[in-house]
Amino acid sequence: MLNYLKNILKDKTGAYSLREIVIAISMLLVIISWLTQLVFHIATPEYMFYSIVSLIATGCFGYSIEKKPTEPDKETK
Repeated sequence: MLNYLKNILKDKTGAYSLREIVIAISMLLVIISWLTQLVFHIATPEYMFYSIVSLIATGCFGYSIEKKPTEPDKETK
């Protein structure tokens, strides 16, 4: 399970990325706010909820258009 969580936080090159960490934290905030609304009847303001969800969407969109860096050919050197 720990290896799975570590792999989630890596980008396309295999390095840890701040973007993935921010998306993971934002997803946890959405889940926590949903649970607090269900269990404790504490409503999250809509603007906070939408801003967190937009952070998640922006991170996913940025990841989808990001190109994996190519390694230079060893023969051309």
